[in-house]
Amino acid sequence: MPHRSPYRALILDFGGVLTDGIREAHDAWCLAEGLSVRAWEHTLEQHPEGRRLYRALEIGEITQHTWNRHTARLLGLVEDHDLMGRAWRAVRPATALLSLARSARAAGLKLALLSNSFGLDPFDPYRHCGVWDLFDVHVISEQEGLAKPDPRIYQRTLDRLGLPAQHCLFVDDNPVNLPPARELGITALQATTQVETVTRLSTALALPLPPQPPNTTT
Repeated sequence: MPHRSPYRALILDFGGVLTDGIREAHDAWCLAEGLSVRAWEHTLEQHPEGRRLYRALEIGEITQHTWNRHTARLLGLVEDHDLMGRAWRAVRPATALLSLARSARAAGLKLALLSNSFGLDPFDPYRHCGVWDLFDVHVISEQEGLAKPDPRIYQRTLDRLGLPAQHCLFVDDNPVNLPPARELGITALQATTQVETVTRLSTALALPLPPQPPNTTT
């Protein structure tokens, strides 16, 4: 059956799009470590030094090893070995979204992973969730030295896909990351629940709906 969508490429964010259960995994890990339930979220997003360290990790200014050591100290943990991996181990792949992405690829679309990284070693979140090999193009902030919403990282994605912006559909859960894509002419869709996001994508890409999980946030 011919592909009827105007799009020739699907560009996907990782965390919150290709993953499921991030918050519940982090909250459970915090409690298991004897921390307050939102300690991970608070340290990475609200603590000034925690924010600085995470931004440095995103663009490759520090390694995941270094980040593990300093962030464990901020959390009050004695053990810093594989901190990122320990906190992320229970995060699940978003199976319905991945199924739709595979259908898009089978229909002839190129797939690009455009992700603000949080390190690849010793814990590789992309391989942990089994998504790396699905993509034709990988644009990872740690490797690029810049991160979304910097417009340059979107342009690099287009350049590596070899496609004009109007033929590309981008999905990200963070609304801050959408306007730079739209300014380049990329259609940008904000991910919400996995069920809703898959439904909207299947319509936009003219693909059948895959089996879907319960209506939970990604």
